[in-house]
Amino acid sequence: MTQPAFQPTLVGPTVTVRPITGADWPELFVAGSDPEIWTVHPVRDRYTEPGFRKFFDGAVESKMGFVFVDRSTGRLIGSSRYYGHESARSEIEIGWTFIVRSHWGGATNREVKRLMLDHAFGFVDTVVFWVGDQNWRSQGAMTKIGGVKRSGLFTRELSGATPYFIFEIGKRQYEHGGRALVG
Repeated sequence: MTQPAFQPTLVGPTVTVRPITGADWPELFVAGSDPEIWTVHPVRDRYTEPGFRKFFDGAVESKMGFVFVDRSTGRLIGSSRYYGHESARSEIEIGWTFIVRSHWGGATNREVKRLMLDHAFGFVDTVVFWVGDQNWRSQGAMTKIGGVKRSGLFTRELSGATPYFIFEIGKRQYEHGGRALVG
């Protein structure tokens, strides 16, 4: 079986989602160095250079990471990545997502999620999102785009004892109306 393309370039009306590279460090660090972005996130010091360096290097090393480019300005406005592709379960995670505050509350999050979901549903049946139990902002965003919360709280070795909710979006629900919530 051939490996799915985990780092395509995805182009939407206002945002391009493209593979992250090491050369993106200076501009993406500036975008992510706003402490307000991380206030409800489980890793609240990610705005610092050491915290962001770990985040950034993990994205590059994953070979599944992306940056978001505002098509009108050419500036980097955030990032995300796929993670944990499980072909036997037909599942992948979208996570490690952040967007600069100037693009909060608008269509940017829905657009990048739609682009990434459209691509992921070409090779999986379920996309999951791990959202920190204190991250009310992302929990609300997941509900708005049709994410269904799995019962309980979850932890994983990758994150230590930090509790997360898992939201999922199934391909079938997405194709039968859920995509409109993201669009």
